[in-house]
Amino acid sequence: MKEVVVISGKGGTGKTTVTANLAALANQFVLADCDVDAPNLHILLNPKILEEKPFYGGNVVVRHSDRCIDCGLCRVLCEFEAIAADGAIDPIKCEGCNLCVVKCPMGALKLVPQQSGTLYFSEIDRALMVHGRLKAGGENSGKLVTQIKRIAAQVAKEYGCEWAIVDGSPGIGCPTIASVRGADAALIVTEPTVSGLADLKRVVQLVEQFRVRAFVIINKFDLNLTVTEEIEAFCGDRDIVVLGRLPLTQAVVEALRRGELLVRQGRPNPVGDELNAIWNQLNACLS
Repeated sequence: MKEVVVISGKGGTGKTTVTANLAALANQFVLADCDVDAPNLHILLNPKILEEKPFYGGNVVVRHSDRCIDCGLCRVLCEFEAIAADGAIDPIKCEGCNLCVVKCPMGALKLVPQQSGTLYFSEIDRALMVHGRLKAGGENSGKLVTQIKRIAAQVAKEYGCEWAIVDGSPGIGCPTIASVRGADAALIVTEPTVSGLADLKRVVQLVEQFRVRAFVIINKFDLNLTVTEEIEAFCGDRDIVVLGRLPLTQAVVEALRRGELLVRQGRPNPVGDELNAIWNQLNACLS
């Protein structure tokens, strides 16, 4: 099995659109959506949920009112102002640091697991999909991403899949690190803007630290041809293959609005044709 993770230096570059369309071209694959903070792959693919279970990413403090003497020590110690004057604990503000639990003279506080998201196992056209969603302010997105990838790998092994296609998290934070780790290739989607190039350089550095082979797709390449050339020059200096250029076109917006995949449109279109070429070249590079 080959694991390809699609990432970007920031959100909104077209990463999920690329992932969905490449998945439509693959055979014998499992799909994983690891953008758990703001997942939207399901909007395009409309998966049928087969199973869901809670994800516990952290702990939160609860109070035993029968033991509490309202000494106020916990409120004084809490740097996050999670404990109100009446002793109520705000689960959003509580970081589960355990300080108040350790210092409470009456043992009236304890840490309990807190559900911070949901893990889904679903079915899409021709494949299975593993995905998740964090609650607002939910903790440990990297841990949830790791669980999603672990389940996807198990599914791939059980069903003899040739590909694991992962819609990774944007940026360079913990969920992106968890998305990239262990992959065979990282397909980085970027845009020809000054910030896009800067973000690309950061995410390439991250990928190289994990010794994952990097590839680049330039989305909306004709938005700024000068920066497109700068991106290609940067990739050339780092021996990174630019798999393709996707043009800026209203056809993409219209396809997304209708919930269609560009590679499945009956009529020829430049973006769909380029995505087909990108997938063929990626196969050749990884074979």
